[in-house]
Amino acid sequence: MDIQIKWYYRLGFFLLLFIVIYVFIKLQPLWVPVIEVIFTLLIPFSIAAFITYLFHPVVEALHTRGLHRGIAILLIYSLFFGGAGFALYRGIPAMIHQLRDLAENAPLFAEQYKRMVNSIMDETSRWPAGVHERIEDGINGLEQKLDRFLAKTMTFLMDIANSLITIAIIPFIAFYMLKDFKSMKRAVWYLTPKKWRQPGAKFLHEVDKSLGSYIRGQLLVCLIIGVLSSMFFWIAGIKYPLLLGAIVGITNVIPYFGPIIGAIPAVIIAATMSMKMVLIALAIVFSLQFLEGNILSPLIVGKSLHMHPLIIMFALLAGGETAGILGMILAVPVLVVLRAAIVHAKDHIILEKKKQRLT
Repeated sequence: MDIQIKWYYRLGFFLLLFIVIYVFIKLQPLWVPVIEVIFTLLIPFSIAAFITYLFHPVVEALHTRGLHRGIAILLIYSLFFGGAGFALYRGIPAMIHQLRDLAENAPLFAEQYKRMVNSIMDETSRWPAGVHERIEDGINGLEQKLDRFLAKTMTFLMDIANSLITIAIIPFIAFYMLKDFKSMKRAVWYLTPKKWRQPGAKFLHEVDKSLGSYIRGQLLVCLIIGVLSSMFFWIAGIKYPLLLGAIVGITNVIPYFGPIIGAIPAVIIAATMSMKMVLIALAIVFSLQFLEGNILSPLIVGKSLHMHPLIIMFALLAGGETAGILGMILAVPVLVVLRAAIVHAKDHIILEKKKQRLT
């Protein structure tokens, strides 16, 4: 009888849960706008928190050497934002010029691309029908993916242009976060329930130990690779070296697959010039990846992840399927956090079992 009553309770619970979920979905027009507003408000604070996370160790190092915290932050801001501002001041006009030139020459590139595709189709027309159809389907699929990628890129750039005020306020938020870091840390400590304080601090320490050096080192490596790519593309005479170098540098943050993704735009632009330029573009990209994999990353990033490459590849594929390029960029940090959470949960369970045995 008791077992039947338990099953009735469980059935009632699941029915109530399904009703709540159904009502929640039906009320979507009410709560979705609220979530969108909250998400929009949290974006600058999230980016500022990331900047704070990157710069905090440097600020602490300068502060421990006797420099006032505010002066240390201003010094770092002057070097970072001053350097970035100078680079943008010198680079944005050239970037805009290259974008305008790319837009003006887009019909010419499209015509050259059509001639190249028609040449491939003519060369393969005598091949077996199945093979020819597969090549044609592959070309059509590639065109569709490129169209979607360009559309998403333009939408992203327009969103950035429309969010200039939000972007401008981020450095000020980050400044106060860096300045009052200890106060915020103390506030979070006291707001956290006592039983979660020590485990939470240990968990965050484990995440920071693995993720902090990886992110800081990876960003520096990407900057070096992006600058070198632009320089070598310019020396080789490949069009739009700043744009292509920026793409190579940004995609370099993706392990293993980044070089392939970054090489695609360079190869497309080089293909409109000559086959020799295609080979030069490929040689530049993969030579720089050899430099990054064998010298820069071991020297700057080190082996901070301590994870098997197969696990990282699995995470990258999962991230790509879930959220495209952004998912691949975030895959490794999310994987590191999940690993730390699993290890921490395992240690917590073992500790609780030991306590139960002792009692």
